[in-house]
Amino acid sequence: MTVFHHPDFDHHETVAFHANEQSGLKAIIAVHNTTLGPSMGGCRMFPYVDEEQALTDVLRLSKGMTYKSALGNIPVGGGKSVIIGDPYTQKTPELLLAMGDFIESQNGCYIGAEDSGTSVADLSMMSKRTKHISGIFSDGEHGGDPSPSTAYGVYKGIEVAVEHQLGSDLKGVRVAIQGVGNVGYHLVRHLSEAGAVVLAADINQANLDRVVQEFGVQEVPLDQILSAEAEVLSPCAMGGAINSKTIKNIKAVIIAGGANNQLDTEEMGQALAGLGILYAPDYVINAGGIIDCYYQTVAEENSNRIREHVDIIADNLKTIFQRSKTTGHATSDVADEMALAVLEAAATDNSIDTSLDNISQTS
Repeated sequence: MTVFHHPDFDHHETVAFHANEQSGLKAIIAVHNTTLGPSMGGCRMFPYVDEEQALTDVLRLSKGMTYKSALGNIPVGGGKSVIIGDPYTQKTPELLLAMGDFIESQNGCYIGAEDSGTSVADLSMMSKRTKHISGIFSDGEHGGDPSPSTAYGVYKGIEVAVEHQLGSDLKGVRVAIQGVGNVGYHLVRHLSEAGAVVLAADINQANLDRVVQEFGVQEVPLDQILSAEAEVLSPCAMGGAINSKTIKNIKAVIIAGGANNQLDTEEMGQALAGLGILYAPDYVINAGGIIDCYYQTVAEENSNRIREHVDIIADNLKTIFQRSKTTGHATSDVADEMALAVLEAAATDNSIDTSLDNISQTS
């Protein structure tokens, strides 16, 4: 199968493959759309089964970043990169430097940031070879780590979803979280402070032990978290959690989490609506991280200003939920329509500066 005939290829502007024999790097960069500006998105490292799985992931993720930035009201396009490999056993300084070279070869049309399997330290290593890196602003509140902003946005989204669906606040509401790594950990903190009852599962026992000890979270077996007895299901791990098999057993009436590509297929959005489950579209609710990275990139790292901008997530979700209720369309379809409207408007507005100089790199 060629890239152009791949089912997830959606008029992507660039799909670049790179291998470096000396370091062992095998990676893909996908730039979906630069209508709003140069593309920005995380660099993910994951032990994909094969190149086909990696290509599917980077194509879907980069498209999601386009829509995420559009509704997040930031002037950047959608891009993503993936490194094929185990981040726990195959990550080396040489590999990260080679990834920096690969990003630099794209001449600024892609700006990398932290994602699953990479850290602020990893991005800092890449920045030795490229200036097109975000999320390493050492003077920031969290040392450049955007995951707290992602978690805050997800928390505000859950708050709005619960109010819309249940007509209540979060006190006593049961939230089942799949994955309590960087984003999930901070989400647990926000929810616990709001009085929610948190259930959690994670493939990494150390992550789970941390939230159990610090916040009194109820531990749930990994294979039972998606069907847990809870009002809210919050996927915060890898994508595809909501699929034709798992959807049958979901007991939650709200799905709102930090993971990307939570729906295995686009049809899952309508399927959830048919079951009366309120879905907070993933690229809307988890936009806090890319908003944070944008502010770091333009050297305006200000925690109060970032938080105020991230609050746009709650407003977007209120609009999406109401339009979905009025039109009968799935929330995922409504979100897509809103994002496309932003892109179409920008494409016809010659006053928008989408040049690389519009974003000044300061790392």
